[in-house]
Amino acid sequence: MLSDQQLKNKCLECLLDRMIIKITFCLPGKLINDYFVVVSTRSMASKTQVGFVGLGNMGNPMAKNLLKHGYPVIATDVFPESCKELQELGAQILDNPAEVADKADRIITMLPSSPNVIDVYTGPNGILKKVKKGSLLIDSSTIDPSVSKEMAAAAEKMGAVFMDAPVSGGVGAASSGKLTFMVGGVEEEFTAAKELLSCMGANVVYCGQVGTGQAAKICNNMLLAIGMIGTSEAMNLGIRLGLDPKLLAKILNMSSGRCWSSDTYNPVPGVMEGVPSGNNYQGGFGTQLMAKDLGLAQNTATNTKTPVPLGSLAHQIYRMMCARGYASKDFSSVFQFLREEEGQ
Repeated sequence: MLSDQQLKNKCLECLLDRMIIKITFCLPGKLINDYFVVVSTRSMASKTQVGFVGLGNMGNPMAKNLLKHGYPVIATDVFPESCKELQELGAQILDNPAEVADKADRIITMLPSSPNVIDVYTGPNGILKKVKKGSLLIDSSTIDPSVSKEMAAAAEKMGAVFMDAPVSGGVGAASSGKLTFMVGGVEEEFTAAKELLSCMGANVVYCGQVGTGQAAKICNNMLLAIGMIGTSEAMNLGIRLGLDPKLLAKILNMSSGRCWSSDTYNPVPGVMEGVPSGNNYQGGFGTQLMAKDLGLAQNTATNTKTPVPLGSLAHQIYRMMCARGYASKDFSSVFQFLREEEGQ
């Protein structure tokens, strides 16, 4: 018979719903029945099937990177044409999220908005209709933190684990596998999530409980919008004063005004190659999506009674742009919007 000390240090491995879960007994000094049991790691076959729902501008390259790392991908999208390229690369395409959940116990979702996430998880053909107990569900959409918490609670009732893991870096980083993931959820499951997310990103950061990943993303995007508007205003003013835009960008990027919008994603056509401003603002991160994210920031700021005057003004500008025909253009088209506003 094992002594109390041996019981304290003993690690038991048990088979639970086809997954090996390591269970560690802790809180020494108490009887074994009083111990707090922690699911510390999710030991997974590293190359088992991974589900992916949402194959848009971001989801498509993310799923491709999973394939590149040897993961069999089972995917679906509301627009069948979005699935063709991934299918040609070897992914299995199914009709709806429920079918994906029936075949995969690790699922990543990348969707445009909170209503889309609610439908994909809890709708008639949603993931939670056929989710397996013990499944790991990772949502990389940018949505309201409260919705992430609702989805986590709904998943928990079905015996699954939900984590929010929104991203930063844009389409370019999604394609190159250099995204930054901001992860919220049960800390004991972070290692399992990181295994997959590291295939798609250079930085995978644990932020705290469910919803904190979304909180970090909303703050980032509010600052990004403000920075893009400021960069556009400064570039436009300099051009009006007779400065060559490439020269001005060079000066800004070696001075204190330097920022991501000036040195990596410059909004002025002709200043940089490989960015939306050089392609009539096609591709990239849509103005409509930026307006949506700024709306999320405004809602959370109101709920927490946090003053965000520049964030509020940025939200108004991007909403105005959507009403003026810029909704589908990249958010850096705010430069073009400002030029048109002055009559050029």
